[in-house]
Amino acid sequence: MVILREGICPGATAQLIQALKEQNVRTGRERPASDPCYRLPVVDLVSVDVEDLAQKCSISYKTLVAVRRVLLAQYSPFPSNGADLYEELLGSTAILSTGNQNLDKLLDSGLYTGELIEFVGAPGSGKTQVCLSLAVNISCELKQKVLYIDSTGGLTASRLLHLIESQVDSMEGQSEALQRIEVVRVFEVYHMLDVLQDLRTSFTRQVTGARSSVKAVVVDSASAVLSSILGGHQVEGMSLMMQLARELKTMAKELGVTVIVTNCVVQDTSGGVKPALGRSWSYVPNIRVLLRHRTVGAGLHPTKHTATILKSSRQPTRVSVEFDITSCGTLANRAASSQHAAGDLDDT
Repeated sequence: MVILREGICPGATAQLIQALKEQNVRTGRERPASDPCYRLPVVDLVSVDVEDLAQKCSISYKTLVAVRRVLLAQYSPFPSNGADLYEELLGSTAILSTGNQNLDKLLDSGLYTGELIEFVGAPGSGKTQVCLSLAVNISCELKQKVLYIDSTGGLTASRLLHLIESQVDSMEGQSEALQRIEVVRVFEVYHMLDVLQDLRTSFTRQVTGARSSVKAVVVDSASAVLSSILGGHQVEGMSLMMQLARELKTMAKELGVTVIVTNCVVQDTSGGVKPALGRSWSYVPNIRVLLRHRTVGAGLHPTKHTATILKSSRQPTRVSVEFDITSCGTLANRAASSQHAAGDLDDT
Protein backbone atom coordinates (compact mmCIF):
# COMPACT_ATOMS: atom_id res chain seq x y z
CA MET A 1 0.00 0.00 0.00
CA VAL A 2 1.47 3.36 -1.07
CA ILE A 3 1.05 6.06 1.58
CA LEU A 4 0.50 9.70 0.64
CA ARG A 5 3.26 11.80 2.17
CA GLU A 6 4.95 15.11 1.72
CA GLY A 7 7.09 15.21 -1.42
CA ILE A 8 5.70 12.01 -2.95
CA CYS A 9 4.97 14.07 -6.07
CA PRO A 10 5.00 17.73 -7.14
CA GLY A 11 2.29 19.63 -5.27
CA ALA A 12 2.11 17.21 -2.33
CA THR A 13 3.04 19.78 0.31
CA ALA A 14 2.84 19.37 4.06
CA GLN A 15 -0.15 21.75 4.15
CA LEU A 16 -2.01 19.67 1.56
CA ILE A 17 -1.36 16.39 3.37
CA GLN A 18 -2.49 17.86 6.71
CA ALA A 19 -5.65 19.29 5.17
CA LEU A 20 -6.55 15.91 3.68
CA LYS A 21 -5.93 14.15 6.99
CA GLU A 22 -8.13 16.63 8.83
CA GLN A 23 -10.96 15.78 6.48
CA ASN A 24 -10.38 12.08 7.18
CA VAL A 25 -10.04 11.18 3.51
CA ARG A 26 -10.56 7.42 3.68
CA THR A 27 -12.78 5.07 1.70
CA GLY A 28 -14.14 2.87 4.47
CA ARG A 29 -11.99 1.35 7.24
CA GLU A 30 -11.56 4.91 8.58
CA ARG A 31 -9.60 5.77 11.66
CA PRO A 32 -9.71 9.29 13.05
CA ALA A 33 -7.05 11.70 11.87
CA SER A 34 -6.12 12.25 15.53
CA ASP A 35 -4.89 8.67 15.66
CA PRO A 36 -1.03 8.91 15.68
CA CYS A 37 -0.88 5.85 13.43
CA TYR A 38 -3.29 7.34 10.90
CA ARG A 39 -1.87 7.11 7.37
CA LEU A 40 -3.44 8.24 4.12
CA PRO A 41 -3.22 5.76 1.24
CA VAL A 42 -2.76 7.12 -2.27
CA VAL A 43 -5.68 4.98 -3.45
CA ASP A 44 -8.06 6.94 -1.23
CA LEU A 45 -7.11 10.26 -2.78
CA VAL A 46 -7.50 9.04 -6.35
CA SER A 47 -10.87 7.42 -5.50
CA VAL A 48 -12.78 10.36 -4.02
CA ASP A 49 -14.72 13.13 -5.75
CA VAL A 50 -12.07 15.82 -6.27
CA GLU A 51 -14.53 18.72 -6.57
CA ASP A 52 -16.27 17.81 -3.32
CA LEU A 53 -12.92 17.29 -1.59
CA ALA A 54 -11.63 20.68 -2.75
CA GLN A 55 -14.63 22.41 -1.15
CA LYS A 56 -14.33 20.49 2.13
CA CYS A 57 -10.58 21.08 2.48
CA SER A 58 -10.56 24.62 1.06
CA ILE A 59 -7.89 23.52 -1.37
CA SER A 60 -7.51 24.60 -4.98
CA TYR A 61 -9.42 22.24 -7.27
CA LYS A 62 -6.69 22.71 -9.87
CA THR A 63 -4.02 21.64 -7.36
CA LEU A 64 -5.90 18.48 -6.36
CA VAL A 65 -6.49 17.50 -10.00
CA ALA A 66 -2.80 18.00 -10.81
CA VAL A 67 -1.66 15.93 -7.80
CA ARG A 68 -4.09 13.12 -8.56
CA ARG A 69 -3.03 13.05 -12.23
CA VAL A 70 0.63 12.65 -11.26
CA LEU A 71 -0.19 9.94 -8.73
CA LEU A 72 -2.20 8.00 -11.30
CA ALA A 73 0.66 8.21 -13.78
CA GLN A 74 3.20 7.02 -11.20
CA TYR A 75 1.33 4.28 -9.37
CA SER A 76 -1.43 2.97 -11.62
CA PRO A 77 -0.75 -0.04 -13.85
CA PHE A 78 -1.14 0.51 -17.56
CA PRO A 79 -4.07 -1.47 -18.98
CA SER A 80 -3.35 -4.20 -21.49
CA ASN A 81 -5.55 -6.47 -23.57
CA GLY A 82 -5.33 -10.12 -24.53
CA ALA A 83 -3.76 -9.39 -27.92
CA ASP A 84 -0.93 -7.42 -26.28
CA LEU A 85 -0.27 -10.20 -23.78
CA TYR A 86 -0.22 -12.80 -26.56
CA GLU A 87 2.27 -10.75 -28.60
CA GLU A 88 4.48 -10.43 -25.53
CA LEU A 89 4.31 -14.18 -25.01
CA LEU A 90 5.32 -14.88 -28.61
CA GLY A 91 8.24 -12.49 -28.33
CA SER A 92 9.57 -14.04 -25.12
CA THR A 93 8.94 -17.76 -25.74
CA ALA A 94 11.22 -20.11 -27.63
CA ILE A 95 10.77 -23.84 -28.24
CA LEU A 96 13.93 -25.91 -27.84
CA SER A 97 14.11 -29.26 -29.59
CA THR A 98 15.05 -32.22 -27.42
CA GLY A 99 16.88 -33.78 -30.35
CA ASN A 100 14.39 -36.67 -30.44
CA GLN A 101 11.29 -36.61 -32.64
CA ASN A 102 9.24 -38.71 -30.24
CA LEU A 103 9.94 -36.53 -27.21
CA ASP A 104 9.38 -33.37 -29.25
CA LYS A 105 5.99 -34.69 -30.32
CA LEU A 106 5.08 -35.64 -26.75
CA LEU A 107 6.05 -32.16 -25.49
CA ASP A 108 4.16 -30.29 -28.23
CA SER A 109 7.27 -29.54 -30.35
CA GLY A 110 9.85 -29.40 -27.58
CA LEU A 111 10.90 -27.59 -24.40
CA TYR A 112 9.24 -24.19 -23.90
CA THR A 113 11.18 -21.35 -22.31
CA GLY A 114 9.44 -19.82 -19.30
CA GLU A 115 8.28 -23.24 -18.13
CA LEU A 116 9.48 -25.88 -15.68
CA ILE A 117 9.45 -29.48 -16.94
CA GLU A 118 9.96 -32.37 -14.54
CA PHE A 119 11.15 -35.86 -15.43
CA VAL A 120 10.23 -38.45 -12.80
CA GLY A 121 11.24 -42.07 -12.66
CA ALA A 122 12.82 -44.90 -10.71
CA PRO A 123 16.61 -45.32 -10.48
CA GLY A 124 17.95 -46.43 -13.86
CA SER A 125 14.96 -45.07 -15.78
CA GLY A 126 17.19 -42.65 -17.68
CA LYS A 127 16.51 -39.33 -15.94
CA THR A 128 20.15 -38.22 -15.79
CA GLN A 129 20.87 -39.53 -19.28
CA VAL A 130 17.92 -37.59 -20.70
CA CYS A 131 19.09 -34.42 -18.91
CA LEU A 132 22.63 -34.85 -20.25
CA SER A 133 21.36 -35.49 -23.78
CA LEU A 134 19.09 -32.43 -23.64
CA ALA A 135 21.96 -30.26 -22.41
CA VAL A 136 24.30 -31.55 -25.13
CA ASN A 137 21.71 -31.09 -27.87
CA ILE A 138 20.96 -27.51 -26.78
CA SER A 139 24.68 -26.75 -26.73
CA CYS A 140 25.76 -28.57 -29.90
CA GLU A 141 22.76 -28.14 -32.20
CA LEU A 142 21.13 -24.94 -30.94
CA LYS A 143 24.39 -23.22 -29.89
CA GLN A 144 22.83 -22.03 -26.63
CA LYS A 145 24.24 -22.02 -23.10
CA VAL A 146 23.08 -24.48 -20.45
CA LEU A 147 23.45 -24.36 -16.68
CA TYR A 148 23.64 -27.87 -15.26
CA ILE A 149 23.16 -28.17 -11.48
CA ASP A 150 24.28 -31.65 -10.43
CA SER A 151 23.13 -32.80 -6.99
CA THR A 152 23.57 -36.54 -7.53
CA GLY A 153 27.16 -36.78 -8.73
CA GLY A 154 25.90 -38.34 -11.94
CA LEU A 155 27.70 -35.94 -14.26
CA THR A 156 31.37 -36.43 -15.09
CA ALA A 157 33.55 -34.56 -17.58
CA SER A 158 34.34 -37.74 -19.49
CA ARG A 159 30.66 -38.67 -19.77
CA LEU A 160 29.78 -35.21 -21.04
CA LEU A 161 32.64 -35.17 -23.53
CA HIS A 162 31.65 -38.63 -24.80
CA LEU A 163 28.15 -37.34 -25.61
CA ILE A 164 29.50 -34.24 -27.34
CA GLU A 165 31.94 -36.29 -29.41
CA SER A 166 29.02 -38.29 -30.78
CA GLN A 167 27.54 -35.08 -32.22
CA VAL A 168 30.55 -32.88 -33.04
CA ASP A 169 33.54 -34.08 -35.06
CA SER A 170 36.11 -31.29 -34.70
CA MET A 171 38.03 -30.72 -31.48
CA GLU A 172 37.39 -26.98 -31.77
CA GLY A 173 33.64 -27.57 -31.99
CA GLN A 174 33.78 -29.96 -29.05
CA SER A 175 35.64 -27.41 -26.96
CA GLU A 176 33.09 -24.70 -27.79
CA ALA A 177 30.21 -27.03 -26.93
CA LEU A 178 31.78 -27.86 -23.57
CA GLN A 179 32.21 -24.18 -22.78
CA ARG A 180 28.50 -23.59 -23.37
CA ILE A 181 27.62 -26.05 -20.58
CA GLU A 182 28.35 -24.66 -17.12
CA VAL A 183 28.29 -27.26 -14.35
CA VAL A 184 27.63 -26.51 -10.67
CA ARG A 185 27.71 -29.28 -8.06
CA VAL A 186 25.32 -28.86 -5.13
CA PHE A 187 24.55 -31.46 -2.46
CA GLU A 188 22.27 -29.69 0.03
CA VAL A 189 19.27 -27.39 -0.31
CA TYR A 190 20.77 -24.26 1.29
CA HIS A 191 23.67 -24.33 -1.15
CA MET A 192 21.26 -24.86 -4.06
CA LEU A 193 19.18 -21.84 -3.02
CA ASP A 194 22.32 -19.71 -2.81
CA VAL A 195 23.45 -20.89 -6.25
CA LEU A 196 20.07 -20.18 -7.86
CA GLN A 197 19.88 -16.70 -6.37
CA ASP A 198 23.42 -15.92 -7.49
CA LEU A 199 22.71 -17.26 -10.97
CA ARG A 200 19.52 -15.23 -11.28
CA THR A 201 21.36 -12.09 -10.22
CA SER A 202 24.19 -12.64 -12.70
CA PHE A 203 21.74 -13.53 -15.50
CA THR A 204 19.73 -10.39 -14.83
CA ARG A 205 22.84 -8.31 -15.46
CA GLN A 206 23.48 -10.21 -18.70
CA VAL A 207 19.96 -9.75 -20.06
CA THR A 208 19.77 -6.01 -19.44
CA GLY A 209 18.51 -4.68 -22.75
CA ALA A 210 18.64 -8.07 -24.47
CA ARG A 211 17.92 -11.72 -23.84
CA SER A 212 20.77 -13.84 -22.55
CA SER A 213 22.02 -16.72 -24.65
CA VAL A 214 21.40 -19.02 -21.66
CA LYS A 215 18.27 -20.97 -22.54
CA ALA A 216 18.17 -23.96 -20.20
CA VAL A 217 18.77 -24.67 -16.51
CA VAL A 218 18.97 -28.33 -15.51
CA VAL A 219 18.54 -29.46 -11.89
CA ASP A 220 19.40 -33.14 -11.45
CA SER A 221 17.87 -33.73 -9.01
CA ALA A 222 15.42 -31.82 -6.81
CA SER A 223 14.51 -34.83 -4.69
CA ALA A 224 18.17 -35.51 -3.88
CA VAL A 225 18.44 -32.28 -1.87
CA LEU A 226 14.88 -32.19 -0.50
CA SER A 227 14.10 -35.76 0.60
CA SER A 228 16.36 -35.61 3.64
CA ILE A 229 14.66 -32.48 5.06
CA LEU A 230 11.03 -33.56 4.57
CA GLY A 231 8.89 -35.56 6.98
CA GLY A 232 9.25 -36.26 10.66
CA HIS A 233 9.81 -33.29 12.95
CA GLN A 234 11.72 -31.18 10.42
CA VAL A 235 9.16 -28.38 10.20
CA GLU A 236 11.34 -26.22 7.97
CA GLY A 237 11.45 -28.81 5.21
CA MET A 238 8.18 -27.78 3.52
CA SER A 239 9.14 -24.11 3.66
CA LEU A 240 12.51 -24.80 2.05
CA MET A 241 10.90 -26.93 -0.64
CA MET A 242 8.48 -24.17 -1.62
CA GLN A 243 11.27 -21.60 -1.50
CA LEU A 244 13.22 -23.73 -3.98
CA ALA A 245 10.09 -24.05 -6.14
CA ARG A 246 9.65 -20.26 -6.21
CA GLU A 247 13.28 -19.72 -7.20
CA LEU A 248 13.01 -22.18 -10.08
CA LYS A 249 9.69 -20.82 -11.35
CA THR A 250 10.88 -17.22 -11.06
CA MET A 251 14.06 -18.04 -12.94
CA ALA A 252 12.08 -19.62 -15.77
CA LYS A 253 9.74 -16.63 -16.12
CA GLU A 254 12.11 -13.72 -15.53
CA LEU A 255 15.02 -15.03 -17.58
CA GLY A 256 13.04 -16.67 -20.38
CA VAL A 257 14.73 -20.05 -19.91
CA THR A 258 13.45 -23.60 -19.72
CA VAL A 259 14.03 -25.23 -16.34
CA ILE A 260 14.45 -29.03 -16.38
CA VAL A 261 14.16 -30.84 -13.04
CA THR A 262 14.36 -34.53 -12.15
CA ASN A 263 12.46 -36.24 -9.36
CA CYS A 264 12.38 -39.83 -8.11
CA VAL A 265 9.36 -42.03 -7.42
CA VAL A 266 8.19 -43.68 -4.20
CA GLN A 267 5.82 -46.53 -3.48
CA ASP A 268 2.22 -45.67 -2.68
CA THR A 269 -0.25 -47.48 -0.44
CA SER A 270 -1.75 -49.46 -3.34
CA GLY A 271 1.57 -51.03 -4.27
CA GLY A 272 2.22 -48.77 -7.26
CA VAL A 273 4.56 -45.81 -7.48
CA LYS A 274 4.08 -42.07 -7.42
CA PRO A 275 6.34 -39.01 -7.83
CA ALA A 276 8.25 -38.09 -4.68
CA LEU A 277 8.05 -34.77 -2.79
CA GLY A 278 4.29 -34.99 -2.30
CA ARG A 279 1.18 -33.18 -3.45
CA SER A 280 2.49 -29.68 -2.74
CA TRP A 281 5.36 -30.16 -5.18
CA SER A 282 3.00 -31.57 -7.82
CA TYR A 283 1.76 -28.02 -8.51
CA VAL A 284 5.29 -26.78 -9.29
CA PRO A 285 6.08 -28.26 -12.75
CA ASN A 286 4.22 -27.00 -15.80
CA ILE A 287 4.84 -30.39 -17.41
CA ARG A 288 5.53 -33.69 -15.67
CA VAL A 289 6.87 -36.68 -17.61
CA LEU A 290 7.29 -40.20 -16.27
CA LEU A 291 10.29 -42.14 -17.61
CA ARG A 292 10.50 -45.94 -17.67
CA HIS A 293 12.86 -48.39 -19.30
CA ARG A 294 13.00 -52.02 -20.32
CA THR A 295 15.93 -54.14 -21.41
CA VAL A 296 15.85 -55.08 -25.10
CA GLY A 297 19.22 -56.72 -25.55
CA ALA A 298 22.88 -56.58 -24.71
CA GLY A 299 25.95 -55.11 -26.35
CA LEU A 300 25.25 -52.42 -28.89
CA HIS A 301 21.47 -52.76 -28.75
CA PRO A 302 19.76 -49.61 -27.48
CA THR A 303 17.72 -49.62 -24.30
CA LYS A 304 14.03 -48.98 -24.89
CA HIS A 305 12.57 -46.16 -22.85
CA THR A 306 9.02 -44.87 -22.46
CA ALA A 307 8.02 -41.29 -21.67
CA THR A 308 4.47 -40.66 -20.39
CA ILE A 309 2.79 -37.30 -19.88
CA LEU A 310 1.42 -37.04 -16.34
CA LYS A 311 0.72 -33.31 -16.36
CA SER A 312 0.52 -30.74 -19.15
CA SER A 313 -1.58 -27.73 -20.10
CA ARG A 314 -1.15 -28.42 -23.83
CA GLN A 315 -1.10 -32.19 -24.27
CA PRO A 316 -3.42 -34.98 -23.14
CA THR A 317 -2.17 -36.91 -20.12
CA ARG A 318 -1.43 -40.64 -19.91
CA VAL A 319 -0.13 -40.66 -23.49
CA SER A 320 3.27 -42.29 -24.04
CA VAL A 321 6.01 -42.42 -26.65
CA GLU A 322 8.97 -44.74 -26.95
CA PHE A 323 12.51 -43.48 -27.45
CA ASP A 324 15.95 -45.07 -27.54
CA ILE A 325 19.12 -44.28 -25.65
CA THR A 326 21.97 -45.50 -27.83
CA SER A 327 25.14 -47.25 -26.71
CA CYS A 328 26.99 -43.91 -26.64
CA GLY A 329 24.29 -42.42 -24.38
CA THR A 330 22.47 -40.12 -26.79
CA LEU A 331 18.77 -40.02 -27.57
CA ALA A 332 18.23 -41.92 -30.82
CA ASN A 333 16.15 -39.92 -33.29
CA ARG A 334 13.57 -42.34 -34.61
CA ALA A 335 10.10 -42.04 -36.14
CA ALA A 336 7.46 -41.04 -33.65
CA SER A 337 4.94 -43.48 -32.26
CA SER A 338 2.54 -43.04 -29.38
CA GLN A 339 0.37 -45.14 -27.15
CA HIS A 340 -1.80 -44.75 -24.08
CA ALA A 341 -0.03 -45.63 -20.89
CA ALA A 342 -1.29 -48.03 -18.29
CA GLY A 343 -2.70 -46.23 -15.29
CA ASP A 344 -0.48 -47.74 -12.59
CA LEU A 345 1.08 -44.53 -11.35
CA ASP A 346 -0.64 -42.11 -9.00
CA ASP A 347 0.30 -38.53 -9.87
CA THR A 348 0.16 -37.10 -6.36
